[in-house]
Amino acid sequence: MSQMNQPDLIGIADVAAKIPAFLNKIPNLLHGLKQAYLRTPNTPTGLGMAFEKAVLRNPDGNALLFEEQRYSYAHLNAWANQIAHFYLSLGAQKGDVVAVMIENRPELIATVIGLAKIGVTIALLNTSQVGKVLAHSINLVKPFAVIAGEECRVALDEIRHELAIAAGHFHWFADQDTQTDAGQAPEGFVNLAEKIDLFPKFNPSTTGSVQGKDGLFYIYTSGTTGLPKAVIFSNGRWTLAYGTYGHVLNLNQEDVMYCTLPLYHATGMVVCWCGVIAGSSALAIRRKFSTSSFWKDVKKFDASAIGYVGELCRYLMDAPPSEQEHGHRVTKMIGNGMRPNIWDKFKARFGIKEVLELYASSEGNVGFSNVFNFDNTVGFSPTPYAIIEFDKERNEPVRDTKGHCKRVKKGETGLLIGKITRRSPFDGYTDPEKNKSVIMTDVFTKGDAYFNTGDLVRDIGFRHAQFVDRLGDTFRWKGENVSTTEVENMLTEYDKIVEAVVYGVEIPNTNGRAGMAAITLQPGSELNEQDLKQMVSTFKQCLPAYAIPVFLRIQQQVETTGTFKYQKNQLKEQAFDPQKTDERLLVLLPNATEYCELTQEIFNNIQAYQYRF
Repeated sequence: MSQMNQPDLIGIADVAAKIPAFLNKIPNLLHGLKQAYLRTPNTPTGLGMAFEKAVLRNPDGNALLFEEQRYSYAHLNAWANQIAHFYLSLGAQKGDVVAVMIENRPELIATVIGLAKIGVTIALLNTSQVGKVLAHSINLVKPFAVIAGEECRVALDEIRHELAIAAGHFHWFADQDTQTDAGQAPEGFVNLAEKIDLFPKFNPSTTGSVQGKDGLFYIYTSGTTGLPKAVIFSNGRWTLAYGTYGHVLNLNQEDVMYCTLPLYHATGMVVCWCGVIAGSSALAIRRKFSTSSFWKDVKKFDASAIGYVGELCRYLMDAPPSEQEHGHRVTKMIGNGMRPNIWDKFKARFGIKEVLELYASSEGNVGFSNVFNFDNTVGFSPTPYAIIEFDKERNEPVRDTKGHCKRVKKGETGLLIGKITRRSPFDGYTDPEKNKSVIMTDVFTKGDAYFNTGDLVRDIGFRHAQFVDRLGDTFRWKGENVSTTEVENMLTEYDKIVEAVVYGVEIPNTNGRAGMAAITLQPGSELNEQDLKQMVSTFKQCLPAYAIPVFLRIQQQVETTGTFKYQKNQLKEQAFDPQKTDERLLVLLPNATEYCELTQEIFNNIQAYQYRF
């Protein structure tokens, strides 16, 4: 199809038709953009300051809802202040790091606000992590202290001997409403709820000294080196998200945002909560997403907006229709990964008017937001970027005779890169070598610099794009980015596996790619019935559930490094189709505790959506 007659391309006339609906957002959006862009690295700004302003605007209004608990802005602020004063008393100061491992519940939110107010960088640990991966994630950021919820304590206890943290700095919250009952701390942990109760509730004097350049979060992303990378998320970057995504949502004091996304990821912690703080609205949270409870909770909390990722939308669409999904006041949703094939159906079934799809990465400097409410797009970007031609076979950008990259034409797909400027800085990783590997220079002119997102997107016009695919040694499954190298390293922990090649494969009617591993066994060994169960048990001890391979392929040998990339491409293409290989295929079916043989019948049933992965 030529670029001129592709129906989803956007032109000036299409944007003009959206302007009337967009006009009522403009005052709020301009207010947000002013805060986002009229800042420097030295400007006092950030989450702590924005939250204190929201408290002044709506002290008695609901700030946080969880299960049967309700917290006003004034109450939540006072609680956070006690946490801030406690850590100040320990000598914590701006630039220190505290690692936090608590599931979605009020203790996590109060902790984040309190630490943000004193300029401490909060390492948001993935609550699914265990073993070597968890120890690596904590040691990587050299924390002053670690705060664990009781629900995560066992995982922390197992690796605490590997951590260089002072004995008295292992802090703990009971797995209950600690504002009414502090609980009894286990041996080796300090009861944080008891300690903070002795400290004042007024705002600390440090909030105004936190600047844009100061770190707010460490958010962990899948690392191609085999273990998670810690990405620094500065207060300035948070303010950019607050001024853009936060104000595009256009929430007010009557609104409630329901978020079931894990708050150790930026979509939940930054994007969803930004909009709430900007509108002095209420954030309603749940520990983990539940299809059966989703619309019940929406009604219980009287939610008017929801946060999403593509997988969440698919689960809701798969569920049988119920009375609960009607009669609510949700009209807006914000997130990423909504699949084009369900976009219209989702809006129609659940009564959604605005899908604020967005594109951003924890480490990147370029973002898109669907401010004009078009369908099937990650939206519009005000930040400087380019979409350039990319050769997938060579796995590199196409350059002309002068060595410069070439922009794609409207309607075409290419590699998304973000220009690094003073207003669009690249904050980077903890690893300087990793920073070098993702910065492209001399892209269009000598001396320019761009951040390589590693994502292929399609230019659909008027600074709008569609997400197409992710490059590199990661794949996305269950809303999480998975490092193939990390999984490869962990699979070889099983005695019989000597080599593993991990890659993502598409399963019909699912989002992202499921993990598949081509494994080579010890010479002379085979996988027996006991192995099929034992492998799952072993993998669960060292990998989060979403990273455990769904499919295994038993190979005689792995290709040598020289042809490794080609081999991986061929493995991806053959995927788990029994007709494309004579090698043994295994599958971990939904809710199963062991792998089973992937027969032609099972393959056909997967294709026919008989299993819900």
